[in-house]
Amino acid sequence: MRAGICHILLTIDVEDWFQVENFKQYISFSSWPSRELRVEKNTHRLLDLLDSIPHSPKATFFVLGWVADRLPDLVREIHGRGHEVASHGYYHKLCSQESRDALRRDLTDSKRLLEDIIGAPVYGYRAPSFSISGEILELIRDCGYSYDSSYNSFEGHSRYGHVDLTGNKRKGIAIAVPELVNPKSKPMYELPISNMNMGRHVLPWGGGGYFRLIPSALFNLGVKRILNKERAYIFYMHPWEIDPGQPGVKEASRVFKFRHYINLNKTESKLLSFAGAFRGCCFITCHKYLEQAVCAENAWF
Repeated sequence: MRAGICHILLTIDVEDWFQVENFKQYISFSSWPSRELRVEKNTHRLLDLLDSIPHSPKATFFVLGWVADRLPDLVREIHGRGHEVASHGYYHKLCSQESRDALRRDLTDSKRLLEDIIGAPVYGYRAPSFSISGEILELIRDCGYSYDSSYNSFEGHSRYGHVDLTGNKRKGIAIAVPELVNPKSKPMYELPISNMNMGRHVLPWGGGGYFRLIPSALFNLGVKRILNKERAYIFYMHPWEIDPGQPGVKEASRVFKFRHYINLNKTESKLLSFAGAFRGCCFITCHKYLEQAVCAENAWF
């Protein structure tokens, strides 16, 4: 990587409004096929928005297999516009609640499906709701992924998992996850969600609902602080976050409604403002970042 250049990794978790974890107790999986599918329109809006930005930022789209099965042309469009296609699993089930065999099938089936659609390798994975652990990370590597981007260090959310990566080799923000049995074999890399460390406390600063809730000026100050320290920043969001017209889930609790619907009408303009505020940075996909940070030295990718 070029010295002095800061990198921003935009990541999009491609799932629809009725598939989010906060609504699972109100929307059954069996009802998914009958729900209004809005992810195609919203993802195209995001693609067009990225194309409209002068420095043409490229993003990594973690696509849910269930969506890819029904909208293969959308996956091809993402790939065709120069963005990275990665896996978000198939059914959006929490990894921590799956058996090892079921999770292995989910990981391999979603990867194979996406690769068949785009005719190119899929390198990365992101767990639904960041439900990760050290054991799950090992399984992700065993299923052929080169990197994972599921670790969120914010401990104030009960669904987020924990991984101890203390002492692991780092290159930029990429943290090596070496093979325990054969330490000389090719490692997988973890690209953690970017948060702000404030002494003993970690503030959630990677995107999603926090991006919609925190005022832009304050959010950008936090990102600058992270960039000054790490030289790279990972941002995440979902296509439904730019869709204030999506169907409402009336039976959901007030807390879940607040988390899901807060400032949906402002996300698109805030994203444009964010891209403009950091136009001097290099917007890059997860795999390209790893190519530059790791492969130049090790030729592993």
